[in-house]
Formats: sequence, structure tokens, C-alpha cells
Amino acid sequence: MNYTNEQFATTQKNSVQALASLSEKAFHSFERLVDLNMAAGKAILSESLGNLQALASAKDPQAVLAVQSSLLQPMADKAASYSRHLYDIASGTTADFSKAFESSTAQSQKNVTAFLESSLKNAPAGSEAAVAVIKSAMNASGNAVESAQKAAKQAAKLVESNLNAVSGQRG
Repeated sequence: MNYTNEQFATTQKNSVQALASLSEKAFHSFERLVDLNMAAGKAILSESLGNLQALASAKDPQAVLAVQSSLLQPMADKAASYSRHLYDIASGTTADFSKAFESSTAQSQKNVTAFLESSLKNAPAGSEAAVAVIKSAMNASGNAVESAQKAAKQAAKLVESNLNAVSGQRG
């Protein structure tokens, strides 16, 4: 199998399409992040004004302490909610990028393997050891990428389970 100009053009076209798709997903995630922060900012401003009014209407120090203590749990709940939304945005974006990376890596590995296989068929006699080393390196790199992908997925699951545990404690 020879790597032709048509295959090269197809590979480049696919790469551009993948980049465009990932760019759209990144902008969509950025939009969601801006929306989340705008909503959080508006809520904080509105609630802060209400809290200031409640504190200003307190008649004595005990009333001030009562108002302050009544504000702590809702703030913690809102912080946890914000964190969950932020995590949802980040994990969705990460999942999209991971899928694209896995697909791209698999296809690239197939292309390189096919190219090397066809090239190594024409290797001169006595180069079997070098061919074996190259094939071993290809397998090792594939295994390393697969291990890294598994570790990243496990880390994401751990973060999600920790976030769910915190959410469960709040709820």
C-alpha cells in the first residue's frame, strides 16, 4: 500500500473537519460557561442586596448573628450547585475532545501501521531484527495511549463520584 496524494488530501480534509468540529464544541462550551457565570453573577447581586437589607433591618446583635447563620447553608448549597454545573460543562467538553482524540489516534495508528507494513515488506534481507523493533515500538506506543486514555477516564469517574458524594451530603 503506497501513501498516495489522494490519501494525503483525504487525511488533511478529515483533519480540518475534526478541527472545525472541535472548535464549535469549544465555543459552545465557552458559551455555556459564560451563561452560567452571568446567571450566577445576577443571582449573587440580587441575593446580596436582599441579605444586606435583612442585616440592616436587624435590631440587635443576636438578630444580626441569626441572619448571618441563616445565610451560610444556602450559600454552600449554591456553591455546590455551581460546581456541579461547571463540572457538567467541563466533563462534556472533555468527553467530546476525548472521543475525537481516540478516533484520530486510532485512525492515525492504522495509517502509520499500514504505511510501515508496506514499507517493511520491501526491507532488505537481514533487517528482520530492525523490523521487529519497529513493530514492537508501534505496539508499545499504542498500549501507552490506551493506558493513558483509561487512566483519564478513571480520573474523570473519580471526580464525578466525589462530586456526587458531596451533592448527596448537601441534598
